[in-house]
Amino acid sequence: MLPPLALGQHRVSPPVVLAPMAGITNVAFRQLCREQGGGLYVCEMITTRALVERNPKTLRMIAFGADERPRSLQLYGIDPEVTAAAVRMVVEEDLADHVDLNFGCPVPKVTRKGGGSALPWRRRLFARIVRAAVAAAAPAGVPVTVKMRKGIDDDHLTYVEAGLAAQDAGVAAVALHGRTAAQRYSGTADWDAIGTLKQALSVPVLGNGDIWEADDALRMVAHTGVDGVVVGRGCLGRPWLFADLAAAFAGRSDRRLPALGEVAVTMRRHAELLVDWLGDERDGCTDFRKHVAWYLKGFPVGGDLRRALAMVNGLTELDDLLGRLDPAEPFPVSTLGQPRGRTNAPGKVLLPEGWLADRDADTVPDGAELADSGG
Repeated sequence: MLPPLALGQHRVSPPVVLAPMAGITNVAFRQLCREQGGGLYVCEMITTRALVERNPKTLRMIAFGADERPRSLQLYGIDPEVTAAAVRMVVEEDLADHVDLNFGCPVPKVTRKGGGSALPWRRRLFARIVRAAVAAAAPAGVPVTVKMRKGIDDDHLTYVEAGLAAQDAGVAAVALHGRTAAQRYSGTADWDAIGTLKQALSVPVLGNGDIWEADDALRMVAHTGVDGVVVGRGCLGRPWLFADLAAAFAGRSDRRLPALGEVAVTMRRHAELLVDWLGDERDGCTDFRKHVAWYLKGFPVGGDLRRALAMVNGLTELDDLLGRLDPAEPFPVSTLGQPRGRTNAPGKVLLPEGWLADRDADTVPDGAELADSGG
């Protein structure tokens, strides 16, 4: 059993973190996961400029449940001054209890601006951003962490150097996704790299990548020595994974294998939470649609019923459709350990012109800050 993860005054037990996922980790999904077990549940990624400019969409995205503690917010930014202003806003307006900085996003619209997983290559700019965030958060005792990838590609690795720089800047922990930006979500995560970073740092290190089951988390800890794990795609359509993780880190062998009837109950709960959060039944059910295929993965459910569920407009309609499922159908164990969500192919990383030429350039690229959130 691992000890709780210490993030400033906060203790996270078990040391499990829900990774921010755009369009997924909203208030409703986080509550659904929190009902399964303890951990740190991070909201969707927020851009620093959109926060500072009080973009209405962004302000709605940083909502937290009344009983949600600690409130965890991930920020994406490229400008140290804007990042500092965003963190000061978080602190002064008591918007969150923990700030995570995103240096891992591989999405082209982010990397072509020099952000996300592209940014650590510019080591001086990276250090300036992290130092600015830590300094802005320090007066209120709000811990700052960073999440990153191994580097841009195998020829441009940055994770050890960036981890040391973040540690020197005063972060509370560093999380590493064991893939490069070029890999996107393809192939397998490099757990050896996560172990290398753990050996290099004295602050807590969290491992991310290919945790599909609770036993994967135990294997990662044994292989790398990390202080905790970050779970993303593995919980899509399976919020009970957090119950399994709590059991695993407590040394218990019990794991959830819900029959289709239990899955249907969870699906209904998820839709209900979305309706409550969005304040509109149709909007909530529309947002729920993207989750249907993940919940039903591997179950023998006919195509017509699957399509109907993926087009649901209201809770009464959802109840009728879920009532047509066979509640006794056992969990499809063949899906255990299998990737979920995005499994796209590797590809060239889009970068600002001349980005790789000078690692010590610390100027902010022209037009780098995105005006909206998500991604």
